[in-house]
Amino acid sequence: MAIKHDVTLTLRGASYEDLAPGLTASLREALEAALEGKELDAEQALEVAEARGEDLIAVAAAADRLRREAVGDDVTYVVNRNINFTNICIVGCTFCCFGQSAKSPDAYWHSLETVGERAAEAWRLGATEVCVQGGLPPELDGFYYRKILEAIKQHAPQIHIHAFSPMEVVYGVERTGMELRDYLKMLREAGLGSLPGTAAEILDDRVRGVISRKKLTRAQWIEVITTAHELGIPTTSTMMYGHVETPRDWVSHLLLLREMQRATGGFTEFVPLGFIHEKTALYRTGLAKPGASVEEDVAVHALSRIVLNQTIPNLQISWVKLGWDVSRLCLRAGANDLGGTLMEEHISSASGEVAATSATPEELQKFILSEGRAPVERSTTYRKLSVVS
Repeated sequence: MAIKHDVTLTLRGASYEDLAPGLTASLREALEAALEGKELDAEQALEVAEARGEDLIAVAAAADRLRREAVGDDVTYVVNRNINFTNICIVGCTFCCFGQSAKSPDAYWHSLETVGERAAEAWRLGATEVCVQGGLPPELDGFYYRKILEAIKQHAPQIHIHAFSPMEVVYGVERTGMELRDYLKMLREAGLGSLPGTAAEILDDRVRGVISRKKLTRAQWIEVITTAHELGIPTTSTMMYGHVETPRDWVSHLLLLREMQRATGGFTEFVPLGFIHEKTALYRTGLAKPGASVEEDVAVHALSRIVLNQTIPNLQISWVKLGWDVSRLCLRAGANDLGGTLMEEHISSASGEVAATSATPEELQKFILSEGRAPVERSTTYRKLSVVS
């Protein structure tokens, strides 16, 4: 708690100009290049990624200035509902406690009718989006994902469906034997509005080999996302940090996303996702550290703003994983989006303690206003829906 307290005090009102003279020449040059609108290369970005203490406060101040210049002082959020239709999964990721075997007493698989009813309830409660993801059951019909979309559209025809990670898409392709492009077209025609850019973790096969050998490869993730963008299906982008990776891995991951966005323009946002460690095999077997420190949380968000600012201007906080105190810090370090109301959350909370599993729009608005920022409800694709004063 001491680190959190100290960083909270020093980030409030920190001035980059006041802190810049105390920086090393290489870090100051990197930050000033970013403030001049230049894109950082890998070594410059690594200088930023490794900054800690007073240097990190300067990095956060620079990131916050870039945020203000790029997207202003609004903090956006979406009214949405998570629907995890099943937790039965064959993959067995060592960083995840959500997946269960089909014979587990904790296993569940919601019917199509239940999924549709939950979407309809969300719409009645003011949601504009449902986010649908699940485990990978061993005998899944690859066309089941289409049936989920059809069920939601039947019950809530106007709601935006943000659904199916690249891992689920690859699984559907494998189960149907269809070509990836044709499979995504089928989902789009059935009502898919956008894809979550989850299952990215760290886009390095060395790291992926440690944390989940059975998951899709870096190349597969890139292929799914790029093909979706080519078909006009927008996606988010994510990175999971705080486990076995290094700051250099953060940099490589972000530079890859920047390159992809230059080519396709299909990313709506970037979402850093802190590793929730307590119950996971990855942590309990000693392979991973116990999640990220508060300084690393701030560092990742600030680095993300500085590296991606001109290509992916929307930087989202995962308040479920960070908690409200650290989310506040990240709003001061370049973030401009608070994610969604969720209504329910099962994946992160299965692995350890989280801040909460749902929030009302009013709670998000109050939090944003307490930072002196303007709450703005948005759509999935960042169209402004309403401004709260």
